Amino acid sequence: MKNHHLKLKTPPRPLFSCGFFRHCTQSDLSPTTPNPLSTPDQPPTPPTVPDPPPTQPRPPSSSSSFSSASTSQSFTQWKFPVPKSSISVSSNSHPLKESELLELFHVAELHFKTGSDSDRFETLSRLERSLVPNPPSDPVCPKAVMLGVVGYLRGGGGAKSATKVLLALCLWEGNRHVAVECGAIAEVLEAVSGYDVAAAERALAALELMCTTADGAEEVRSHALAVPVLVEMMRRMEGRGKESAISVLTVVFGGRLDEVDAPPKEVARAVAFALQGDCSDRGRRKGTQLLRVLQENGRLDLSQE
Repeated sequence: MKNHHLKLKTPPRPLFSCGFFRHCTQSDLSPTTPNPLSTPDQPPTPPTVPDPPPTQPRPPSSSSSFSSASTSQSFTQWKFPVPKSSISVSSNSHPLKESELLELFHVAELHFKTGSDSDRFETLSRLERSLVPNPPSDPVCPKAVMLGVVGYLRGGGGAKSATKVLLALCLWEGNRHVAVECGAIAEVLEAVSGYDVAAAERALAALELMCTTADGAEEVRSHALAVPVLVEMMRRMEGRGKESAISVLTVVFGGRLDEVDAPPKEVARAVAFALQGDCSDRGRRKGTQLLRVLQENGRLDLSQE
């Protein structure tokens, strides 16, 4: 009887075989199952079809402060090869090669002549980033580019950048003649009183450099605002600004005094006042030289002061 019970329990082998086959036919891997279904106790097999490629175009990020359209337009306008561009805002960037400088001037000339207001302003900013870290020495700045820079000296949002670019260009003598021809001296004299300290220092430094040319010296002497503006800036400024103002006044009174319509005693008092304040050694030398020039030309009797 005991053996009979054992024989009744032996059928698991054929049942196991049948059950295994039934499990296979119901599995997702079975080729006989037309529509595989996932059961609650068995997760579905991961899909084998790959997701769309990641290189699919994506919409521009909303966190960017510039739209993709304006960025694209900027690169299109300048046509500079971005990977090989040597133009950088860093003060450690290497000087522009002659070919790069020619390309910069050529594109700037086109934008200053035919561009919109935004194009011209962007051109000025590009010149500032390109020329100020490493002022060029050659080739000469085209007249159209200099006119574009000088046009921003009168004020507005571009005056600060314009003084930087003008000074960077005037560091080379060849560009000083171009600046004088483009009316930079008159623009500086008529606008410098409204600049902040840093912009005024740069404008006066550029004016001093332009006065090293014969045409520049003659133009500053003949300008009606030269003496009153320079005396005012000499009183207001410190450091390099004061030095440049005194230096330009020396140029004014060191030439044809018949063209200068200014009381020498008033100028001398302003110079003496400037020398008593915070004045550098260079400024003191320039002031002493100016007083000597006034005395030698018979315009001032220092013994009576």
